[in-house]
Amino acid sequence: MARKADPPRLDPEIAALVGVLEEDRKDIVDGMVDRIRQEISFYRTGSVDKADLWTSCDTNVRDILAPLTTGAAVDLTSPRETGTRRAAQHAPLPAVMAAYRIGFRHLWEAMVSRARQRGLASSDALVGVASTLWAAHDAYTDAMTTAYRDAMTTEMISNERERSALVDALLDGRLSDMTDIWDTAEVLRLPSSGTYVVIAAEVPRIAHEALPGAEPRLAGRGIGSAWCLRADVQIGVACVPTKDRLATLVAVLRELASARVGISPGYPALNQTAPALRLARLAMAATPAGMAAVTRFDARPLAVTAISASEILPRISRTVFGPLLDLPPDDQAVLLETLEAWRDNDGSAATAAAALYCHPNTVRHRLRRIEQLTGRSLTSPRAAAELCLALEGVRLLPNPPPPS
Repeated sequence: MARKADPPRLDPEIAALVGVLEEDRKDIVDGMVDRIRQEISFYRTGSVDKADLWTSCDTNVRDILAPLTTGAAVDLTSPRETGTRRAAQHAPLPAVMAAYRIGFRHLWEAMVSRARQRGLASSDALVGVASTLWAAHDAYTDAMTTAYRDAMTTEMISNERERSALVDALLDGRLSDMTDIWDTAEVLRLPSSGTYVVIAAEVPRIAHEALPGAEPRLAGRGIGSAWCLRADVQIGVACVPTKDRLATLVAVLRELASARVGISPGYPALNQTAPALRLARLAMAATPAGMAAVTRFDARPLAVTAISASEILPRISRTVFGPLLDLPPDDQAVLLETLEAWRDNDGSAATAAAALYCHPNTVRHRLRRIEQLTGRSLTSPRAAAELCLALEGVRLLPNPPPPS
């Protein structure tokens, strides 16, 4: 049969000292509170009122002294509660940690002064108490810090969920009352008036952000934004009151983009967010799949128009290009690449040739072949427009149907 452990041996000198400290506890706590408020400016702001601080200090002193007379383990309930409460009060963690350091030092100094004044404890006994006291300080600070960080994480997640839900409500058109719009703008940390755009970014995998860190990156450049994540797309609403801010937005998104990103035209009020989402999605889809690019709706009207007619676009491409799409893949790719370079270089064969690293006559020969195969002249504005539209169709929605 196992022998029961002996209870810890308690130093009678320390027990007597603790008794005196208990009698003087109110005065000790009063001095502790005054010292914390004097040395840490945050505690003078009113965010933590004096009564709250006094109660916290009093509970800590009581719970720290108790094990010195009972031998029990230090009770960490109070620092955990304090950490949670201070997080809710948005107290800076360094300030709370400093308050613990000051509080423990004040209690230790109270112990030493009373021990010496009344001859209650020897130096050896005080050394033992010091070791116990500073071990308690470490345990208290760790418990408080863990609770504080857990509370802040919970609050941050809750706030982000709330903000994401509000962005969803804007995108779905569920907010129409102006009071709701103003309240939403405040929670989303967006101006209640200005010029806004919607950003739609293709996600790399389901429920994974397409533009990680976009909000703080944009905030650092003076652009307020709010985001939500859906299964296939990450969506943001950003305020861009000037052309310079819009250019900055595009530049930041290009740095972050790993897939297709679309930006809607600007709109003047948050209650117009829902229709802007469709335009942002169209802008995103105006880039061929698999490419990483940021596309503004207003910057590529032809591609956006093409993708908005996606049901009939393959048929249009087949009708316009005709025999060109029946060529061997390599021949077809060369002609389409040449047409694309000609289009992107303002119809200049010389500039297109430089982009393709070939002679201008080679480009002209290929363009004549396109005209012969399609029966459309590139000197005709209408025919050129039809060829450019068909080209968008092939790039955005490959494999047009065969002729019927």
